[in-house]
Amino acid sequence: MLQTFRADLHVHTCLSPCADLGMSPRAIVDRSVELGIDMIAISDHNSAENVHAVMKAAEGTRLIVFPGMEVTSKEEVHLLGLFNSLDDALTFQQAVYDHLPGENDEEAFGMQVIVNEDSEVLGFNPRLLAGATEFTTDQIVEGIHRLNGVVIASHVDRETFGIIGQLGFIPDGLPLDALELSPNTTPLMAKRRFPGYAHWTYVRSSDAHFVHDIGKATTLYMLCDPEVGELKKALRGEEGRRVVEEEEAAGDLPRMKKRSFGGFSYARPVAAHTGYC
Repeated sequence: MLQTFRADLHVHTCLSPCADLGMSPRAIVDRSVELGIDMIAISDHNSAENVHAVMKAAEGTRLIVFPGMEVTSKEEVHLLGLFNSLDDALTFQQAVYDHLPGENDEEAFGMQVIVNEDSEVLGFNPRLLAGATEFTTDQIVEGIHRLNGVVIASHVDRETFGIIGQLGFIPDGLPLDALELSPNTTPLMAKRRFPGYAHWTYVRSSDAHFVHDIGKATTLYMLCDPEVGELKKALRGEEGRRVVEEEEAAGDLPRMKKRSFGGFSYARPVAAHTGYC
């Protein structure tokens, strides 16, 4: 049966040089569970080395953790890649590392801390994770899709590192799965601001770099199961899966009731919906 899942699909850890060192696996999981979030994606800059630690920290909780990465293209466009498995994420990570020039300068950019699920430091990533890869935007999209992943253009409402701000447009035929908005912009605001892209599927995420930012923006998805394949169907509006509009999420979902977890209210189904699982 179709259910609703609230997700924040853009969360950084202490591996990202611009993130707070308090973004440890345990802190991320605890805050997400406290807010009643069902799914998060760990999306560090150009790396997935802390994904396993967050997945381990979430064991025994109701939180689903997707392996992800925020990749920077040659044109300095940020793209979220979400993967079906940790192995797929690490496969793509290796390709990124092979095309990521430069070394990190901790004084200029910050530390890039690799930790385990108990937040114990395992090492420091020496690569320039804040830098741009040698891949074009098209090549990144193709590479993630080759691994059956989902590609979402990050914070398209921002001038810096958003695809519209960097390129001035979204290239015709670029097979993105969705466009992400920052907490300051709603889908309705985006459609008014970018009328030429009103047909795109918009999602909202926190882009959290600090623990208190987790969940500042979330999206409600109608899925059978909390899986990347189901998420892709929802972004395409296939087989009853879909992104729930904010008006519905606020309380107008048909045949659905609200439940509260950790003070965070959201909807759950009480009857069958169109579509099949």
